[in-house]
Amino acid sequence: MVNKKTVFSISIIFLVFLSLITGFYLFAAPMAEKLPDTGDPAASEAPVKTVPQSKEEIYYSFSGVAKKVLPVVVEINTVEVVQQTAPGFSSPFDFFFGNPRNNNGEGGEKREYKRPGLGSGVIVKKEGNNVFVLTNNHVAGDADEIKVKLNDGREYDAKRIGNDPRTDLALIKFETKEDIPVAKLGYSDQLEVGDIVLAVGNPFGFESTVTMGIVSALGRETMSGSNISGFTDYIQTDASINPGNSGGALVNLKGEIVGINTWIASQSGGSVGVGFAIPINNAKKAIEDFISTGKVVYGWRGVSIGDADEKMYPGIRKSLLLGDKQGAFIHNVFKDSPADKSGLMPGDFITSVDNKKITDSTHLTKIVGKLPPGKTSRFTLIRNKKEITVNVKIEKRAEETEIQKNRDLWPGIIVTTLTDDIRKELDLKKGVNGVVVASVVNDSSAAVAGFKPGDIIEEINDMKTESIGDFYNALNNSRGMKKIFQISRQGSSIMLGLVK
Repeated sequence: MVNKKTVFSISIIFLVFLSLITGFYLFAAPMAEKLPDTGDPAASEAPVKTVPQSKEEIYYSFSGVAKKVLPVVVEINTVEVVQQTAPGFSSPFDFFFGNPRNNNGEGGEKREYKRPGLGSGVIVKKEGNNVFVLTNNHVAGDADEIKVKLNDGREYDAKRIGNDPRTDLALIKFETKEDIPVAKLGYSDQLEVGDIVLAVGNPFGFESTVTMGIVSALGRETMSGSNISGFTDYIQTDASINPGNSGGALVNLKGEIVGINTWIASQSGGSVGVGFAIPINNAKKAIEDFISTGKVVYGWRGVSIGDADEKMYPGIRKSLLLGDKQGAFIHNVFKDSPADKSGLMPGDFITSVDNKKITDSTHLTKIVGKLPPGKTSRFTLIRNKKEITVNVKIEKRAEETEIQKNRDLWPGIIVTTLTDDIRKELDLKKGVNGVVVASVVNDSSAAVAGFKPGDIIEEINDMKTESIGDFYNALNNSRGMKKIFQISRQGSSIMLGLVK
């Protein structure tokens, strides 16, 4: 018979043994993962990194994303040939003492200089032996010579297929029979503030540079008067972007291109964490347009527009019963344009296009510019204090130079409210009421008829025009094509006529 002490001792020994065995497995299992059996060659090979599949992987490295994207981002070296006039001197005395005739280089010899440039680009398409690279217009738009260098060191001569200053995009092409990687384009509309992104490019010539940040903001627009393209909105990111990054890729953690890095906001010229990229969804149509026509094809409606700004046009919102509605205000309509044919009128305040809310005149221009020619779109607007809808068939936008030449606008003037300050400045007599001509379109019918800034329009076809709303109501609703304007100018009352 086994005594109790013996049983107890055996139990203790068993528990200790079990603990040792358990500890061995707990310790050995992770070690086995870290130190695979070197006897198996396949097991000794390091696993291939791919795009991160979990948050845990993201915490450790972005190398999988970088390996996927670096081969499709290229270095672009350009040369632009510029002409300058060198100062001309007729004698040695002119060189030392100056010659008034040549102070501005007049009579000097014209010389050509080669201006080098550096940027980045993204391989977006391959058709046969043709490889297409998307970049910025300010990188390759004016280049006379273009060379493309791939991440693996291969170099090719390239040529420009098309460029568009309005969006600051350009497409270049090189030819090769070799295998060339092509980028996968993502969907920038799915981006959210806070998403992690990588910027890939060649800052200061340091090729294949990758930086990391987040999406700081979406829908950023340039300031009025800026030399940065205002025909697109921008993704703002704190991923470091520097000179040379222009035209490079902004990518998500799937390795998809979501933007084209374009510019930075910086007082020093270096990155301070405020960089901007063109959303790739804004560039997809441009890529196809460049390949098919060599330029971006824009939709055109045929109006001149502005914002219902109370500073510029005091009382306009109250006069038109706009309240706090956002939109774009039509000042003039091109005769025989899509807008004119469909019935859009001066004074209309457009609030949406195809149910997409319009924030301001710049937003409307972008929306319409993206509409394909031939498409009929539904414009919702406020006219004579009522909301109506008008169907407009969009046409192809002509070249900018041709549009600028077309001065056949109706009515050809922009008016504003007659304020007390304006009344005092013009020294108007009591009893003079109306709207003030703020500007007259050069070479328009209104200019030919004799309208001048500062004219006070009191009536149109005997209809009073004491407010901006009254003016457009009279302009659009008075009978007949002939409009007779009663005007007060420098204390005199005159009549001017226009025919629509």
